[in-house]
Amino acid sequence: MIKASNITKSYGNLQVLRGVDLHVGKGEIVSIVGKSGAGKSTLLHILGTLGRPDGGHLTIDGKDVFSLTDRQLAAFRNQHIGFVFQFHHLLPEFTALENVCIPAYIAKTEPEVAKRKAMELLTYLGLADRAEHKPNQMSGGEQQRVAVARALINSPAVVFADEPTGNLDSGSSEELHKLLFQLRDDFGQSFIIVTHNEELARISDRRLEMVDGVL
Repeated sequence: MIKASNITKSYGNLQVLRGVDLHVGKGEIVSIVGKSGAGKSTLLHILGTLGRPDGGHLTIDGKDVFSLTDRQLAAFRNQHIGFVFQFHHLLPEFTALENVCIPAYIAKTEPEVAKRKAMELLTYLGLADRAEHKPNQMSGGEQQRVAVARALINSPAVVFADEPTGNLDSGSSEELHKLLFQLRDDFGQSFIIVTHNEELARISDRRLEMVDGVL
């Protein structure tokens, strides 16, 4: 489903990625761990098509993504890739329902269709009674579940998560662990997770360690 081969990336004279190879199957949950500065977030950034590598190839869902123009790549990312970050990145002036709808609106989904699907996801995630709440009216765990719903609204093939439990207490972290596996089982998405949480890494289908820019 995702195949990366010989991915390299440098910033000036600093080589951050030194020829990374990675294959992730459909419905697989893969955790990437490693020390700070090892290149984990840079790799996630490139796998998520948020940046281009200096060299190598990446296919997602059968598409050679870096052969696309920037505009085509943005459209592909919106329709095929979801993101969950450590700090939620919810827009504070919008409700939970409105935040979840944003990627669907960008994809030009009819507003009523987008709202219906967003509400279905919020209900699935136990947040139906928070749909009209703004982020500052929700707990950290609730905000992260809203971010998960937003990542899923366009039914992506893969969800990338960068330290998704890093800003949560232990109880909310454990709930998110269970949720990721439930989502995989119910919706079939692949998950690639950068994490320092060894419990999450341990229960993933695969735990990969990055050392000096190489997996």
